[in-house]
Amino acid sequence: MKMIMKFAICILNNGYDDLESWKIYRILPDEKAGRAGCLRVIDESGEDYLYPVNIFLVVEFSEEIQTRLLDTVREAA
Repeated sequence: MKMIMKFAICILNNGYDDLESWKIYRILPDEKAGRAGCLRVIDESGEDYLYPVNIFLVVEFSEEIQTRLLDTVREAA
């Protein structure tokens, strides 16, 4: 069984230098962050940080698109 990745689009960067508006970001599972109204996001620094959930739109992609997105990240690294 493949792990389903979660992604979100930043819809308002609110002065966060490591986020770009309208860019797709990978979300990491973090129940505690969710209870606090945050998402754990891998941002432009390449590290994961907590950001307010209200500046993102969580989106679902097919497995094929998820694979392509992750391949793009690996190629850039």
